[in-house]
Amino acid sequence: MSSETSLSKRIKRHVIGRSRSYFAATAPGFESLCLKEMEDLGLPMENASAIPGGVVFKGRLIDCYQTNLHLRTANRILMRIHNFKASSFSRLESIAAKIAWELYLPPKSSPQIHTTTKHCRLYHSDAISERLLKSISKHTVNDTEYGGQKKGFASDPKIFVRGVDNQFTISIDSSGEHLYKRGIKTHPGKAPLRETFAAAALLQAGYRGTEPVIDPMCGTGTFSLEAALMAKRIPPGWFREFAFMGWPSFQQKKWQYLKQLCQTQFTCQQTPAIFASDKDPTACKRLAQRLTENRLTGVIKVIHQDFFDFRPQDLTDQTGWVAINPPYGRRLENREKSDRLFLKICTRLKGEYRGWKLILISPNKKLAQKVPFKLTKHPISHGGLNPVMMIGTI
Repeated sequence: MSSETSLSKRIKRHVIGRSRSYFAATAPGFESLCLKEMEDLGLPMENASAIPGGVVFKGRLIDCYQTNLHLRTANRILMRIHNFKASSFSRLESIAAKIAWELYLPPKSSPQIHTTTKHCRLYHSDAISERLLKSISKHTVNDTEYGGQKKGFASDPKIFVRGVDNQFTISIDSSGEHLYKRGIKTHPGKAPLRETFAAAALLQAGYRGTEPVIDPMCGTGTFSLEAALMAKRIPPGWFREFAFMGWPSFQQKKWQYLKQLCQTQFTCQQTPAIFASDKDPTACKRLAQRLTENRLTGVIKVIHQDFFDFRPQDLTDQTGWVAINPPYGRRLENREKSDRLFLKICTRLKGEYRGWKLILISPNKKLAQKVPFKLTKHPISHGGLNPVMMIGTI
């Protein structure tokens, strides 16, 4: 029996065929929303629970594919490899040597080790990472294609090590780039809102893809694009690749089947229900180009116009959602100018958008208190700042 056949059987038995523990990492405050996403999508809920920083759940490898493909509020999906207690480097090295790294890592790979510790006797992260890399190098297999690795896919695996009170958990990242990178936007912007934050706001607000949405200070178009994916029932991971495609256990046929199943749920819209506008012509041009490249022009209409120069009735005869992430921080020169613009936006909303549902990002808590209508406040952390996401009806 060849070593390749033996390895394939072990991969099938230990990685593909069994239920494993996973962790869907989220931004602080989005844990319960991510858990609800999993429930609504019918994704694996075996022993699932929201904990600080994300959602823990158990599932099979195909469920790992599903969560990466479908979850809009998760940052990355980690597969748990091992959990153990260690208070000395000798103990750490002994356990690391017993891990069958060849089941999880591509041949001759150079994994990146990310280590964090809290209240551990082994607190030197670089030393811990060094020991693990040494252990991994001893499990290197020959440079042969095996399992279902996607041909031509190259990505450095990421291993996450977390130690708390001498208890260590080793995980492998199945996502690759952060999941907020949908694979749609390649155009730059000044401090754009992350896609996971925009999706969380839309989900928290109750948007289901059937009502009009106006994104009147669209910038790179994050709110518009996330709303469009929801409206067309396109999963957020549709346009990108993932780290699990480089795993020895990757099942290409099952992945293609999942995507084909998603495609049967796509909706076709001939009349735009989402309106993205900005006073910056370059921003509008770049967004329009992305829409054409990704076949989203049927659901979004891009307008080069200042928010203060049009009324919602000019775009649609229905009320719906208006989502605004006004310029602040790096997008404006100073705090005073940012505050004046925010209050001017509120005045415009109160005068022209009565009856509309609103998603509004305030630069800070103090300014959020000056909003002239009642909104539910959700503090968030974004780009080193602490803005407030507010949701309600004007």
